[in-house]
This record gives sequence, C-alpha cells and structure tokens, in this order.
Amino acid sequence: MKRGFSVNIELDYSKLGKRIKEYRLKKHLTQEKLGEIIDVNTSNISHIERATTQVSLSSLVKLANALDTTLDQLVCDSSLPVAGFYIEQDISRLLQGCTLSEKQILKDIIIAAKKTLKEHRQ
Repeated sequence: MKRGFSVNIELDYSKLGKRIKEYRLKKHLTQEKLGEIIDVNTSNISHIERATTQVSLSSLVKLANALDTTLDQLVCDSSLPVAGFYIEQDISRLLQGCTLSEKQILKDIIIAAKKTLKEHRQ
C-alpha cells in the first residue's frame, strides 16, 4: 500500500522572490524584521527574494502569514495555472481610481500593444 502522494509543481522561484519582496515592502518590513518574524536569518530572506535558494513549504506558509497574505497569492505568478487569474486581478486593481477617459487611453494602449505582440509572434 502506497502512503501519501506526490505532486509535481514547478515554481518560478525568481517570480516568487519578487512577489515576496513586493509584499514585504508593502508592509514596510526590512529583510531583517521579516526574518525575525518567521525565525530565519536575514540572509535567508535575501536568498529567497533573489531566488538563489528554494524556499520550503513551511517557510512559504510562515511568509504568507507574516505578510498578511495567502499562499496562493505568493505563488500566483510562479505557477502557470493560476497566473492568469491573478494578473487579471492586478490589472483590475491598477484601473481602480482611473477616470473613464484614462481607462479609454489605457484600453487603446493595450489594443496597440496586443497588435504589436501578435505581429512579432509570427
């Protein structure tokens, strides 16, 4: 009888590190203070943010708790299946507070950029 199971999920540790740094800075925490909160050395936080080490699941959970976020939000753009959802959420947040004319300008920019991307893809 086989115990447990294995899940093979590839994470982009560079994107994960950038996301952790983004949340840390939003909370106005230094690497040192975040390290104290989750009980790791400051250098560990630096290594995680620069993707020079692979962070453990237990450390990810501690980081998410310390940064008042969820695990899925930390890994959202590090795992392809959920990346699209969170990118759309980020775009929606960026549009908050824009006037209707600003939104129209941004829409026109997106249309032009999308056209250019398609042309260069071929």
